[in-house]
Amino acid sequence: MTVEASTVEASTAETRKADVRKTGPLKSESLRFGIVALLMLATALLLQLHARGEIYPSRPSLSSFPAQIDGWTGTDESLDPETLAILGPGEFLVRDYVSAPGNADQPPDWMNLYIAYFPSQKTGDTIHSPNHCLPGAGWVPISREVVQITRPDGSSFPVNRYVVSKLDDRQLVLYWFQAHGRIVASEYWAKYYLVADSIRMNRSDGALVRLMTPMRNGESAEEAEARVMKLGSQLLPLLDNFIPR
Repeated sequence: MTVEASTVEASTAETRKADVRKTGPLKSESLRFGIVALLMLATALLLQLHARGEIYPSRPSLSSFPAQIDGWTGTDESLDPETLAILGPGEFLVRDYVSAPGNADQPPDWMNLYIAYFPSQKTGDTIHSPNHCLPGAGWVPISREVVQITRPDGSSFPVNRYVVSKLDDRQLVLYWFQAHGRIVASEYWAKYYLVADSIRMNRSDGALVRLMTPMRNGESAEEAEARVMKLGSQLLPLLDNFIPR
């Protein structure tokens, strides 16, 4: 074999390796997409198989959720028809809570509460995760983790904690999936329990709960979370009345 032929062969081998390196991440992304698509398809099929005689537990309307809580005052916002069409047939509460005025050096705290409750998810109308909706609204996640939130009774549960940014603004986001007395942070575990409870209990109702607050200059995620939970800890015991166990 001549030197030129050997060089060409070596160059070809390197090109093939580079092609493998380039296509590797693409194949991995395609595999993950395929797994998620199969999971959603399997969920829809299983729910349809158990659609007969579904149980719809009674519950008060989200509009009756307390607007006055220990010095915090809530004001409702409405969702536009386009957003409601995307979300599907559920009940939604979007409310801004503002704390009572403090001293001149400390402005009132502001927190947004969003609850999306679906009495049934068997027709393909499942909960939309903020993991997808926030980037679509222009909010870019700059940190994300799962943390434990402590209830007033001392027990705890996992929630997603995001810090998102848009231009010069930062917001802290806490959200979780809640149904039948169970709270999970993972969207995939929520889908698993959706199928399992549909088979076991003949129920597919469930909810997403999200808390958001603007972050102050220099404020850490932990500090913003502590502010949110001044009100959040008082909201938690109320949720079971509106999201049936």
